[in-house]
Amino acid sequence: MVNKTQNSETEYIDDAMELAYRKDFPALYAPQKLSYLDTASSAQKPASVIAAMNDVLHHHYANIHRGLYSNSQITTEKFEAVRGKVARFINAPSENEIVFTRNTTEAINLVVQSWARDNLEAGDEVILSEMEHHANIVPWHFLRDEIGIVLKVIPLLDDGTLNMTAYERLFTPQTKMVSCIYISNALGTINPIKEMIAYAKDFYPEIKVLVDGTQAVVHQKVDVQDLGCDFFTFTGHKLYGPSGVGVLWGRYDILNQMRPYQGGGDMIETVDFDRVTFKPPPSKFEAGTPAIVEVIGLGAAIDYINDIGLDVIKAHENALYRYMKEQMDAIEGIRLFGDHDNKIALASFLCEWGHASDVAMILDQCGVAVRTGHHCCQPIMKRYGVDATIRASIGLYTNKADIDLLIEGLKKAKDMLA
Repeated sequence: MVNKTQNSETEYIDDAMELAYRKDFPALYAPQKLSYLDTASSAQKPASVIAAMNDVLHHHYANIHRGLYSNSQITTEKFEAVRGKVARFINAPSENEIVFTRNTTEAINLVVQSWARDNLEAGDEVILSEMEHHANIVPWHFLRDEIGIVLKVIPLLDDGTLNMTAYERLFTPQTKMVSCIYISNALGTINPIKEMIAYAKDFYPEIKVLVDGTQAVVHQKVDVQDLGCDFFTFTGHKLYGPSGVGVLWGRYDILNQMRPYQGGGDMIETVDFDRVTFKPPPSKFEAGTPAIVEVIGLGAAIDYINDIGLDVIKAHENALYRYMKEQMDAIEGIRLFGDHDNKIALASFLCEWGHASDVAMILDQCGVAVRTGHHCCQPIMKRYGVDATIRASIGLYTNKADIDLLIEGLKKAKDMLA
């Protein structure tokens, strides 16, 4: 018999599904059971991803693209097959538009250095938002200081959503780029990114749009063709895959015009001391030996997500979030940031009766892992006049028992610190 827990909104949390998901993640059981509520930072890895990476190392590891012997050929085929998986995962027109990077940070830096540096000049405007991760702020600062571009910022409203009226007012004839996060890692807010892209393109079709989709691909289906953006980035380690691998998708015509971000082996056609020629995209952006095992692990993670279904995962996470919020609302003195309906299963909060670090340490003693700090989003913290928040983020392996343990830990922290 399938046991289901009903919350006050008559939404159901399927206990059988929770068990099925959770058993795939060995780190949640060893050395002891862990209530892991820091998935927004980095997700745990399912056994199938670990097995896929181990298979490469145990049976056929070799460098790729270079060897005519069987191990190199097998590994190359497995590596390159992931491009197709990624392209289908985000509905990219071609796997030749998929560039493997180390992470989202490197992908954004690639766009800044390879496209923006060559196409922007002093006085040109780049629109960011107040909820950007530092990865989508710092690289633009470099370019501002070096060539004099102007950074304009979409302000946050009190409820944790973007001020869309202010966004529209930021555009001028000097606006050349919009670079914006799809889903906030610090607040969980899902931005109306498709409408934002449409407004930018309607204002001037040549405006380029980069979307930081790091949190988006984890929680919902993404279709880059439907979005209408020019660049889209995400990272592997939040998508239940390994660290050290990320993705930049870009329109092929744009990638083909961009100069390489780094130089080295495997991205060239010819090299002489007088002249160098480069391979076409995506190869020209992948200098040196790549993260071979990690890319194959990313492919296994995408297979795992596809087998479950993002719609199923989203429904599971949202049901648990509603249950968590209901329980947190019953504890006096908790302030939730980004408290609105259009968000992922993430709670960023503070407790008026205890410092964030003290609360997190007590939760750790209770076997609950949460994140504290500014979450690489200091402008958000400044906007709300705080130094840090506690963040509890839900993943596909999270279950009701994890939420109950969080609530018990918060009550214990209140008793100790109030």
